[in-house]
Amino acid sequence: MITIIMAEDHQMLIDGVKSFFEYDDEINIIGAVNNGDELVKLVTLKQPKLVITDIRMPIMDGIQATRIIKKNMPHINVLAMTMFDQPDAIKQMLDAGATGYILKNSGIKMLSKAIVTVASGETFFDPNVAFNFMNNYIDDNVTIGKSNKVILSNREKEILSLIANGNTSREISEKLFIAKTTVDTHRKNMIRKLDLASGNELVKYAIDKKYQF
Repeated sequence: MITIIMAEDHQMLIDGVKSFFEYDDEINIIGAVNNGDELVKLVTLKQPKLVITDIRMPIMDGIQATRIIKKNMPHINVLAMTMFDQPDAIKQMLDAGATGYILKNSGIKMLSKAIVTVASGETFFDPNVAFNFMNNYIDDNVTIGKSNKVILSNREKEILSLIANGNTSREISEKLFIAKTTVDTHRKNMIRKLDLASGNELVKYAIDKKYQF
């Protein structure tokens, strides 16, 4: 049995996850809290096998809470469940001791896979997080979730729209006030996410889909 304590400041999400796993024979959510301070206290008391935590929460965020939990109770595995796909957020959670990272909009089936993987001591990553960062961490023990649904970040959608309008990377960088190398990185990530073969295919995809944001 995988016992879980969940930390999330949106009670509706907690209720939804608890409802889904209510009759699951393998996964049991034994507690849920709304901030990092309460998370540390409840984890210390109940000693679950796994912690699922958001990053941004009141009183104490998920990064600090994870750091405390892993320092005092290193046997407890931590899975981050958040909307943040930025490399900096991923790095901070990994440095704090999390061994799983999943986006909230990835679906309950992927969450189930992430729970089982991380609880077993392995590492799990949502397929739609920033792979340009993850490539520095991937090894033989890392599981990458698979999803038919392509999730582009707001910035990627913005860049894709500009690509569809015929803008070069240099022009996009000037319009968005970001470095050209950052634009190029976003292009590479979108090519990977969309399973395309080249930058030319990305341009064709952008035009065909007629992204308007």
